[in-house]
Amino acid sequence: MSESVTVNGVKLVYDDSGASKNQKATIVTLHGGPGMSSRAGDWAAFQPLTDGYRLISYDQRGNGQSEGSEPYSHAQFVADLEALRETLNLGKIVVLGGSYGGFLALEYALAHPQNLQAVILRDTAASNRFQDTSKKRAMDSEFPMDEASLDRLFSGQMRDNDDFRASFAQIQPLYTVERDPAAEAERLARIPFRYATHNWAFSRNQPEYDLVARLREIKVPVLVTVGRHDWITPLEASEELAAHLPNSELVVFEHSGHSPQLEEQPLYLQTVRGFLTRHISAVNA
Repeated sequence: MSESVTVNGVKLVYDDSGASKNQKATIVTLHGGPGMSSRAGDWAAFQPLTDGYRLISYDQRGNGQSEGSEPYSHAQFVADLEALRETLNLGKIVVLGGSYGGFLALEYALAHPQNLQAVILRDTAASNRFQDTSKKRAMDSEFPMDEASLDRLFSGQMRDNDDFRASFAQIQPLYTVERDPAAEAERLARIPFRYATHNWAFSRNQPEYDLVARLREIKVPVLVTVGRHDWITPLEASEELAAHLPNSELVVFEHSGHSPQLEEQPLYLQTVRGFLTRHISAVNA
């Protein structure tokens, strides 16, 4: 049963596996895709971890079922996460951020290191410097691409939710190693597109995003994971993360694109469990 909490003036909807005496830590997931994602994917993918960890997945402001209100800045997203942690009395947490959620996980680690046990990053980046690489891979792919639409998508110039849906539909086949058109169509129909959130993130946040010089400040253990064939946050971005994070491990999933937590789920969960077993010892109930 989904729950909601009001923080910083907006109602955030979340799922919570609940606290237990046997939990080793609380994992809070940060979904990616501002304006086109939700808690649902992470909540489903990481359910097996609830045998030993408390799992909380929430829709960020302006995403999924949560209320929207500007600003959609990184600072505001981080403030919302911190308010959620405080309101739910979670203590020190493990933050698991995928794609754009990884940006926010890094920002949170820099802003609130005292409230973290560890960070798990999935197919993300510390800077915007690989955006041209992503566009080139899309244009060079076997799939038909409208360059003008792609440019508007990357620069946060979506006209409305229908425009956003159509623009995403053309790049959707790039995300996985093995295509399943039926599954893609089903997923596209389920996505809660909210173009205003996307436009803010990609026109205001993304152009100035570069944390590389500050990564050395993050001292907690960090697991960096990435699919070998990821087009949108390519392997080079995760290699950059691992090179600058002082306490990190890099794991590359050889048969995955942007979502190894789905494409190689058993191995991904095994990797996460191993990392947490090595680095999380204190019970955080």
